[in-house]
Amino acid sequence: MKNDLEQECKQILIDEGIAESSTIDFEVNKKVHTLTFAYIIETFMSASEESRVVFYEALKKSVDAKDMGVDRFFEGMGQLLLMTHLSKKIGL
Repeated sequence: MKNDLEQECKQILIDEGIAESSTIDFEVNKKVHTLTFAYIIETFMSASEESRVVFYEALKKSVDAKDMGVDRFFEGMGQLLLMTHLSKKIGL
């Protein structure tokens, strides 16, 4: 199931004409962190089955949302991953 949903997510990118190697930069404390769309997908696909399904469904909805779009979806998901990682790193 994990690989199927991961492939489905990557297929959505292909269908939208977006390279999975596309990146988003985040600046935190004057340090730039760069995440690829593929990394964001792969990280969420390593979570629980429920989380994978929620991510996939939200990605599908972002394609249909004119005001949000796929880029903003990945920006939000990347920000969530980065903040989760950094909070674990500093022991929050």
